[in-house]
Amino acid sequence: MNRFESWLAASPFGVTVREFPQGTRTAGDAAMAVGCELGQIVKSLVFLAAGKPVVALVSGANRLDERRLGAVAGEPVVKADAEAARAATGYSIGGVPPFGHATGVPVFMDRDLLGFGVVWAAAGRPDSVFEIEPGRLRELSNAVVIDLK
Repeated sequence: MNRFESWLAASPFGVTVREFPQGTRTAGDAAMAVGCELGQIVKSLVFLAAGKPVVALVSGANRLDERRLGAVAGEPVVKADAEAARAATGYSIGGVPPFGHATGVPVFMDRDLLGFGVVWAAAGRPDSVFEIEPGRLRELSNAVVIDLK
């Protein structure tokens, strides 16, 4: 059980983690493993906005528009390197969950995720994901919903 799974087990959230040995590191890998649409995969991307870490939850079918993120999170926006991502969230790139981070990092959520009944997000490892309703995802991650594409 990893740190995120331990955190979930101690929470009242009722989220179940599923492991896929073939890997869920990329959105495409995760969609194939789970058997869902690419858009239902939540990419948890870590950026530095105005020098501070932020997490963007982006639909697997979308490419993040850094200008839109910068308009709400601060400019300039640059992708965080592996060390900065781990320091801010406590997790490695490819397994960053949408909540339960090591620090109080702000989270921004792609509005397109709200168009699905359920979505799948990383669970702390590059081979594990969990299913969640988008509204609950927004609530648990305390995300600001914006157009990110």
